[in-house]
Amino acid sequence: MEKRKDSWQRFSGYLVVAAGILLLLAAAQLVGLDELVAAGEGSVFTAVTPTLAPLDDAPATPALSEDEVAVPSASTSSSVPLPVLNDSSLAPVPNPHTYQAKMPAHDFKIHVVTDFDTPNSIALEYGITADTIIGGNPQISRESNLLQTGAQLTILPVDGALHTVKPGETLDSIAALYGVPVADIIAFPTNNLEPPFLRLIPDSQLLIPGASIGQFTFRAPKSVGGSGGTQQWAVVGTGTYIWPVSGRCLTNYYSGFHPGIDVSMAEGSPVYASDTGTVTYAAYAAGIYYDYGNLIVINHGNGYETFYAHLSGINVYPGQIVYQGDYIGATGNTGRSSGPHLHFEIRSNDYGQNPLNRLAGPVRSCS
Repeated sequence: MEKRKDSWQRFSGYLVVAAGILLLLAAAQLVGLDELVAAGEGSVFTAVTPTLAPLDDAPATPALSEDEVAVPSASTSSSVPLPVLNDSSLAPVPNPHTYQAKMPAHDFKIHVVTDFDTPNSIALEYGITADTIIGGNPQISRESNLLQTGAQLTILPVDGALHTVKPGETLDSIAALYGVPVADIIAFPTNNLEPPFLRLIPDSQLLIPGASIGQFTFRAPKSVGGSGGTQQWAVVGTGTYIWPVSGRCLTNYYSGFHPGIDVSMAEGSPVYASDTGTVTYAAYAAGIYYDYGNLIVINHGNGYETFYAHLSGINVYPGQIVYQGDYIGATGNTGRSSGPHLHFEIRSNDYGQNPLNRLAGPVRSCS
């Protein structure tokens, strides 16, 4: 019995010693932050070791129990820095899925103007309207007789116009500018407008299908007139117009793309002056005037001119005064023509007028 008691006493002594060691270790962990860092290796915080005053000058600090938390006071916050956050996981990361608008990717053909090119002949070659040549090249003159040989023209694949996007513009504002549906602009594939964003890039160029920014005009060279000042004409027209040929069978009507009427007539049929005036052009419309073939232009002295094109013969000369109903030439099939006919125009100050608004009598379509 006494042996058991001695053994228990020795064992209890060991337990007391072990407990004391554990208490010492716990106290060391609370006092020394280095041990705290070592114990918490891998934490997201980086602890800064405080600078401690010498033990002789330090006030007595009561021991803390395991349930208490040490909170630095205002007086010690400057000497004992708080743990410093050293983690980048909270910083914003660029979104790899941010939308990037695509630039339009047009691949247009380029046409170099030759001596015998006209707006109509170029348009026919590429299957577009003459207006579309202006739509793709707004920098060129709209007078067809100023189309320069050697000029490089951008040829659009469809009828329409190019639009350079300005800052602040929207698809709705661009569509309203040209009077076309927004859907048509979006649907054109090389505009690269991707739903649902449909973002526009300033200074990029959109193709606007179906748009028009103007028409070509034709100004016949004036071979009659004084030197300088306003042209003084020897005669002035009556202001009324008669049919220049006997036929009334029309193969083509006046429109924005066709500034006159085409009257089907057998080749060699007589052509008459529609009103009194002075002949200002009477020759084959060579070079950039090729479309018209043999052409007569009469200025009526009142701001109006009449054009007679595709003639097989010319019976007048520049500077000649003619009166309404005078014989001036014969119908033909010269220039860019698909058959014998007369192309007839009435122009007011170089702007086309619908001849049917000035000519009396019924007509019929032969197209």
